[in-house]
Amino acid sequence: MKTFFRQTYENKQPIETEITPLSLKESIEKTRQALEVAYAGFDNAVEFDMIDSYIYEINSLQKRYKHLTDLISMEPEAAPKRLYQHSPIRALVSHVLG
Repeated sequence: MKTFFRQTYENKQPIETEITPLSLKESIEKTRQALEVAYAGFDNAVEFDMIDSYIYEINSLQKRYKHLTDLISMEPEAAPKRLYQHSPIRALVSHVLG
């Protein structure tokens, strides 16, 4: 049995949304929030695959955060403080052995 769906576009105007790129500060804030979520997920992970996944995600987000802070440090404005100086590997070892 085949089912066909039909959409009508009578009297409908195309939707135009304004997409503005994020500023460096907004990107840094979103990355910082993503790091907090990743660390929380890592702290609650019990399966080895999920732990590995969070380690890769945290490493990736830390590199993104460092890149963004390097970019903003080139600007004349003050750069935000650096976050998460510890390595996720150290956190894994303390999580497993601690």
